[in-house]
Amino acid sequence: MKPGYKQTEVGVIPEDWEVVPIESLCDPNAPIRYGIVQVGRNVVGGVPVVAIKHLDGRFGDELHLCDSRIESGYARSRVQAGDVLVSIKGTIGRVGVVPSGFVGNISRDLARLRPSRNTSAEYLAQQLSGPPTRASVEAATVGTTRLELSIATLRKLPALCPPPNEQRAIAEALSDADALIESLESLIAKKQQIKQGAMQELLTGKRRLPGFSGEWEQKRLGELAHVQTGSKNNQDKIDDGRYPFFVRSQYVEKINSYAYDCEAILIPGEGGIGSIFHYIFGRFDVHQRVYAITQFGSEVSGRFLYFYLRQFFGSHALENSVKATVDSLRLPTFVNFQVVLPVLAEQRAIAAVLSDLDSEVEALETKLHKARAIKQGMMQELLTGRTRLVPAEVS
Repeated sequence: MKPGYKQTEVGVIPEDWEVVPIESLCDPNAPIRYGIVQVGRNVVGGVPVVAIKHLDGRFGDELHLCDSRIESGYARSRVQAGDVLVSIKGTIGRVGVVPSGFVGNISRDLARLRPSRNTSAEYLAQQLSGPPTRASVEAATVGTTRLELSIATLRKLPALCPPPNEQRAIAEALSDADALIESLESLIAKKQQIKQGAMQELLTGKRRLPGFSGEWEQKRLGELAHVQTGSKNNQDKIDDGRYPFFVRSQYVEKINSYAYDCEAILIPGEGGIGSIFHYIFGRFDVHQRVYAITQFGSEVSGRFLYFYLRQFFGSHALENSVKATVDSLRLPTFVNFQVVLPVLAEQRAIAAVLSDLDSEVEALETKLHKARAIKQGMMQELLTGRTRLVPAEVS
């Protein structure tokens, strides 16, 4: 064991840290509480009630407004700036800190923890989200139909308690990581809106790219390409296979055989009806309930058609799905789908613009994935004391 560290029930931690019950980090005059059991109708001018969906920095989203006469019976769960909220029913373990200026209450799915004077609210929130407390939360969760973590159990869960100055340093470092993640999420959302608007305008001809004019022509998908399902089953997939294997999922599996070597659009006929679209140019194989659109005619761009289907096929698919044990799509739903398209040169130009927008979003999503991974690594190091941001206190 490294000098300056000790063995505890939750692992090796710095000697000047303590393992304490969560309730020891909270104000003894404000015990941990859950919120309003029945919030009632939404009342104009009522008391704002925070739900699970408002955590993770989403207090600005629309809140349910509870009748003050109902809310008055739950004064014990009212919140103030700096309170830490954690979800204890349904979706367990989501965490948020009440922002400055907020006045309201919480739903029965949340617990309120009011940090003690020597506890950083931001540190307590990060502690609840990270190891080892998060693991303790998951281990203490009970239920099958609906998961639940009792208040009594939450109060006794072990938490790591560094000195106050180190709590603040840890919280600041992790908050900076959170700020980067939030900024990337916000930027991705904006880019997605821009892309969605561009798709709607460019794929309908409401906005024309420079140098293009003329009428668009309407044709059935069956006139523009060949449509058929694959022949493989799920058991044919191989974890380390050489080729993409398109199944009834957004996730692309692997396989060691290929039945196609071409440009194609892949759309599942079951599962996620009208919401999953793949594009590929190369070797691949296809599940028997996935439709492969191939052999594009000389007057159509496969890439343009891919974007067109992404934008407009979903509603058509839902309206024409076969209702059975599992909703599914049949071949006529595909071949009879109407496509309105310009000349090939304009199709290619539109596809190029939309591909660039897709690439921008994908690059940002890659950065976001890396930022989240870095944050997880930081939590593992900082919240366990493996990496110290301030010198150890000498007793």
